[in-house]
Amino acid sequence: MLHWSSDRKIKILVTGPKEQVGKALLSAGQQSAIFEVVGASSDAPNLRDKQVVSQLLAQSNPDFVVNTLGYNSVVVSEKKVDLCYLLNRDFIAVLAEICSEKNIPIIHLSTDHVFDGHYASGYSEDDQTIPLGIFGKSKWQGEEVLRSKLEQHLILRVSWLFSAWGDNFLTRSLRLAGTETDMYAANDRQGCPTSAADIARVIFAIIRQLNEQADAWGTYHYCGAEVTTRYKFLEAIFAGAQLHEPLVTTQLHCVPRSQLYANAERPASSVLNCKKILNDFGIHQRPWRSELTQVIDTIYQR
Repeated sequence: MLHWSSDRKIKILVTGPKEQVGKALLSAGQQSAIFEVVGASSDAPNLRDKQVVSQLLAQSNPDFVVNTLGYNSVVVSEKKVDLCYLLNRDFIAVLAEICSEKNIPIIHLSTDHVFDGHYASGYSEDDQTIPLGIFGKSKWQGEEVLRSKLEQHLILRVSWLFSAWGDNFLTRSLRLAGTETDMYAANDRQGCPTSAADIARVIFAIIRQLNEQADAWGTYHYCGAEVTTRYKFLEAIFAGAQLHEPLVTTQLHCVPRSQLYANAERPASSVLNCKKILNDFGIHQRPWRSELTQVIDTIYQR
């Protein structure tokens, strides 16, 4: 049972406030009359220490924890295995244990990389998980440890995140557009780009309903509307950027993903079926193209 009163704001503690979705939650929270959103500072080497993690929660005494903290570099995960498992699994185990003792629910971000990408029509929540590489395996094990330790949890799998900050496909593409005459993207890798701000919207909608005693814990999928390829996404990024400035890049090339991802395998399809989140929470997917336009405008306004 959640302990929250409608005469005060719902307090949310965001782990990973410097991550894409963490920043989006903090930004949106500043404008909210319903939520008070605070970020938790974290020191990675100590995140297996129960006392350290307990102090993170004690400082804010939240109604909900939203775990956006994670090691999200697919390539570097293959080299920094211990750090990857620390952030994507071990920290979650400690956090879930403490939240169970304090009766605090967790909303936890996961990824399409728990699937092998061979199911092009879209993965639902109960499809078999076959994670690829250290990143996918660590995220899957993080899901499993959360399920085993905390009943009041909600795992939200997302895909192809982009925002105006951090290291993501959009920001990398715009950096390269300022220096490279030719750029390359996979024409045989498909998914649904999803803005961090859209994920923040979804998380707030979920928390409001859970606070109203919605019995809808478990695993959910969310991504932006419209399936595309990495190459088509790159085209859309360049179309938006060219409205603001001339680019050094003059040629975009579509190539097989095997030519680009030799160092770490990615799912061929990252399409997520979002019917469950619509049925249980009434949350509709938003078109990623309109979200992309807003993010690119924000980058250039900055």
